[in-house]
Amino acid sequence: MNDVTTATTESADDPTLVLLTVEEAARRLSIGRTYCFRLVAKGDLDSVTLGRARRVPADAVVEFAHKLRKGQSRTALAADRKGIAA
Repeated sequence: MNDVTTATTESADDPTLVLLTVEEAARRLSIGRTYCFRLVAKGDLDSVTLGRARRVPADAVVEFAHKLRKGQSRTALAADRKGIAA
């Protein structure tokens, strides 16, 4: 593995990070980066702007997973993935 891939993988798995890139958040959620960007754009996954960069608070990833577990967003997310308006 090259150094860039190793560094990216390690940073996504680092539990001490407070703000994650959208790619790191996607990795933690085991979803694709494009779908993660869509969740951020729709406001389903909380994010903040830091300068020109978009970051996802680590606790927002956990909160999003809890919402899914409770089933609050499950139907809307399934419809969104299929391209159906909720």
